[in-house]
Amino acid sequence: MNAEIEGAVALAQSRPVMTPKATADAAAAKKVGQQFEGVLMSQMLNDMFAGVKTDGMFGGGEGEEMFRSLMVDEYAKQITTQGGLGLADVVTRELLKRQETIQ
Repeated sequence: MNAEIEGAVALAQSRPVMTPKATADAAAAKKVGQQFEGVLMSQMLNDMFAGVKTDGMFGGGEGEEMFRSLMVDEYAKQITTQGGLGLADVVTRELLKRQETIQ
């Protein structure tokens, strides 16, 4: 068993270490922060809309059910671009701070 462990350690040491490249591109970091918040907001809205029925006189039926996720994603994008929860700003700051420490 020691030979297996030693072999695994040798293999791990022989592979190049993947480190992210440092960048001070605040626009790219902001975009990623907004995308992250958009995904989170979309998940929250999907849970909120899960209990809403599509039947009734003006309900969209199966078509509405099928395309609801796209509508919710667009709602999430709009909420995020208009300020959202403020999570995008926090993510952006953390990304830039972490990138400053990468050398």
